[in-house]
Amino acid sequence: MERNILLTIAYDGTDFCGWQRQPAVRTVQGVLEEALTKVCRTEIRLNGTSRTDAGVHALGQRASFKGDFGIPTDRLARAVNNLLSAAQTYRTKSSDVRILDAVEVDKGFHARFDSRGKRYRYVILNRPQADLFRRNYVYHVKEPLDVERMRAAAALIEGTHDFSCFQSSGGTPRETTVRTVYSLRVEPRDDGEIWIEIAGDGFLYNMVRIIAGTLTEVGLGRKSPADIPLILAEGRRQQAGHTAPAEGLYLVEVFYDNRNEREAAIHGKED
Repeated sequence: MERNILLTIAYDGTDFCGWQRQPAVRTVQGVLEEALTKVCRTEIRLNGTSRTDAGVHALGQRASFKGDFGIPTDRLARAVNNLLSAAQTYRTKSSDVRILDAVEVDKGFHARFDSRGKRYRYVILNRPQADLFRRNYVYHVKEPLDVERMRAAAALIEGTHDFSCFQSSGGTPRETTVRTVYSLRVEPRDDGEIWIEIAGDGFLYNMVRIIAGTLTEVGLGRKSPADIPLILAEGRRQQAGHTAPAEGLYLVEVFYDNRNEREAAIHGKED
């Protein structure tokens, strides 16, 4: 009997050429499909929620697939994770992608089309010296950032707007560039880190990274919080800030229950 399975997935995006399957390069989707096909003994094709770029990480990516296979759902994650770990060069080295959870869902469920929103985190390391061992996981900004200015700008980005100014060219064409940002928080952390947490009903190509770059320029004094309404109104990519590097970006979670999970995002759900 065919089952429909929803996966929750984490990965370190450093050595992947993004999520989406591509010929002749290593991608998260490609690696997982190959492992799932071996474990399920039937060809598996994943429907991912977010097509993260090369270098972008995930704490809670979601993907679904359908198939008629024998392995019980509650053993699927362990079997795939063991296979991925065994494929490493050294047996003690763990894989850079892991299935956190696998659950059976309704036959009509689709991980991408049934999503009601996502939450991302962008991590800035704000101190004079870079950290060699975090270079693939943060955006190093050596000049001091004014967090209060960044928060003032973030408050003006929240809400429903035409976000065409925060979109890079080259993405999949969209019917509309209007999106709703439920919450956008700028939080200083220990050891010089600043987290930009953003939750919304959907995001345009590179939207989160451009927002992070724009808030960085506000924090450096190169832009003002008062510039944000004009940037949104004009809708020109050139008016917004730079596209922050991929390595600082994390897909934290995908929402399916619009009411409950949106409320969690607005009120600052902790991981």
